[in-house]
Amino acid sequence: MLFIRGTTGGTGLTGTLYEPGEDPPSFRGAPDEGSPYVWVCDAFYEVESGGQVQAIGDRELRVAFESPMPRGFETRETAIEAAKDHVRTQFARLGVEEAAVEVTVLQVEEA
Repeated sequence: MLFIRGTTGGTGLTGTLYEPGEDPPSFRGAPDEGSPYVWVCDAFYEVESGGQVQAIGDRELRVAFESPMPRGFETRETAIEAAKDHVRTQFARLGVEEAAVEVTVLQVEEA
């Protein structure tokens, strides 16, 4: 299992990439069992009212979260690149330049 995390302006977003042999969560919309790599991460966007107050750098804004949309991939490399793109895109939806988002990939060790 990998955690893929994007950070910028003092805040971050982390998703999980499940690898072959690991059991990703199953819920409506999950990819079929034939996908060896499954990416699961929140998505969010800015709203005028409601939502959750979030500070990014010197800005305070309100964000609303969408339900996670798991995606299946055939290769590890494709899955990691799509995951990196996903976290950068979420911040871009809030007006943050994609180049300003630092993305890290962390291998999760089993306990």
